[in-house]
Amino acid sequence: MKLQTQITLQKEKYNPIDYTSNLLLLGSCFSNNIGNKLAYYKFQSSQNPFGILFHPKAIETCITNAINKKEYTAAAVFYLNERWHCFDAHSDLSAIDKNKLLANLNSASNLTFQQLHSSTHIIITLGTAWIYKFIETDAIVTNCHKVQQKKFLKELMSVDEITESLEKIISLIRLVNKKTSIVFTISPVRHLKDGFIENQQSKAHLITAIHQIVEPRKNSYYFPSYEIMMDELRDYRFYAEDMIHPNSTAIDYIWSKFSEAWISEAATKTMQEVASIQNGLTHRPFNPNSVQHQQFLDKLNQKIELLKKEHPSIQF
Repeated sequence: MKLQTQITLQKEKYNPIDYTSNLLLLGSCFSNNIGNKLAYYKFQSSQNPFGILFHPKAIETCITNAINKKEYTAAAVFYLNERWHCFDAHSDLSAIDKNKLLANLNSASNLTFQQLHSSTHIIITLGTAWIYKFIETDAIVTNCHKVQQKKFLKELMSVDEITESLEKIISLIRLVNKKTSIVFTISPVRHLKDGFIENQQSKAHLITAIHQIVEPRKNSYYFPSYEIMMDELRDYRFYAEDMIHPNSTAIDYIWSKFSEAWISEAATKTMQEVASIQNGLTHRPFNPNSVQHQQFLDKLNQKIELLKKEHPSIQF
């Protein structure tokens, strides 16, 4: 008896992810969830140099500024609640010192530029189609940084506007990296602060727009994170306490689906070795000075050295 409907996934044949791959992840907090998994298994990856980016225009701005080698100056930042902020970046980059923030921004821009050039795979996760315009400048912001709500206009991007933004993102990436695989996905996190109906409308706009631009023949793809959460995991036991974010079980499940579709069989075997070493590194002995534990550490170090010889990029 089958008690679950499952989404059929195609195994990537032409450019699967392996331990020679270089990945850049941009977008909503679900990018960090997948990015953390890639980091745990020691893939070469970078995630969200500018912090979490929720909507398509934020990602477009990030990529545009990186490719244009924009230098962030004092004109791009502002002071609020005893910290310096920038509307182009998440508050993770904000700082008490203005020069520290500017250094963070320019470092993030340089890293993004380098990764756009060198990545074999770029994974872009869209969270929402709702955007905020700063009234004083009419500019779309990446993050409001708790600036008063009355200073922004909130708008829902149309399907055409999202499609245009995604086409620009692809074109910009192709200017500097023609061969990279671009994988789009929709975050399974529900933005219920916008409202239940408004969240569904937002996700529908994103999904419709993505399906107008993805084209495997041109190395752009769609991975159904949102659909897996909504259909295969349609139960609140797969949500965190806030009933909005997927919990660790759901993240593990979606990661396993992503792995099945995108990670090569050879890399899957290496992942098992990495996981074994990671478990060993987190082991807490009753007696750290015992002969038995020293022998365990010797064997663990031998495993690490053998793996590093086969995959020099792997570092523990």
